[in-house]
Amino acid sequence: MLLETEGLTKRFGGITAVDGVDFALEAGELCSIIGPNGAGKTTFFNLLTGVLEPSDGRIRFTPSAGDDTGQARARTAGGDAALDITDASPNETALAGIHRSYQITNLFPTLSVLENVRVAAQAGRGNDSWKLWRNVRDFEDHYAEATEILERIGLAAEAETVTQNLSHGEKRSLEIGVALAGDPDLLLLDEPTAGVSSEGVDEVVALIEDVAADHSVMLIEHNMEVVMDISDRIAVLHRGELIADGPPEDVQGDEAVQEAYLGGYGREESAGAAGDDRADGDAAADGGRRASAGGDGP
Repeated sequence: MLLETEGLTKRFGGITAVDGVDFALEAGELCSIIGPNGAGKTTFFNLLTGVLEPSDGRIRFTPSAGDDTGQARARTAGGDAALDITDASPNETALAGIHRSYQITNLFPTLSVLENVRVAAQAGRGNDSWKLWRNVRDFEDHYAEATEILERIGLAAEAETVTQNLSHGEKRSLEIGVALAGDPDLLLLDEPTAGVSSEGVDEVVALIEDVAADHSVMLIEHNMEVVMDISDRIAVLHRGELIADGPPEDVQGDEAVQEAYLGGYGREESAGAAGDDRADGDAAADGGRRASAGGDGP
């Protein structure tokens, strides 16, 4: 098992944002995390990546044993192939092999596209991160990795472009490229299509599918068409609890999920369209809240 949580809980005062979640992810899976606004999705990601400390429960992560990088990560993090990362910091979880993107674009806007990925590649090699007195051009392996990633995400032609001049869709693709630096075992993508034009969504989805061919992926997503099309499985959070977890077709027909979130998606064409409208409205409202509060809240 790549990732496991047991009784994972996060409380903020009297509010329980994540409530006793037992979750497991197999290596190679693409799992979407869905739920209404305030369901605890981003809080769950924040717990997995060390941004927040759990109130209760455990998190265990097993780096890939089939390559030298995974074995080195396990040794570095404590010598056991299965690591307890419950109390790990964001830096420690990243070095263990869990990388993420964020709801709100999180890039260096005045650096070039290439430099954004190069910095991430350097940070992903813990021993090189703080060699301050070397010319960055000496880090040829980091530049080689960054160039390869830009080829993969379709931004090689924009390598020297200042990042703030990219389109929003290109920035979302670049964020995935930054998350790929250091070749993590698991990528967590928080609303990767948020704010992207309909044409750009297809490009981001194609990139996610390409990345999922050789990485495990978890994503939070409000676009139900995307979720149903690309997910191996779907986990549904509602009021901090995991209320459903399984293949898309099973989750789609789950009455508790229909009641909590989907609003009739997939039952029939007219009801599905209404559900899509509601989901789109949720995403728009979520975007407004993020603009003012910096996230979807607990």
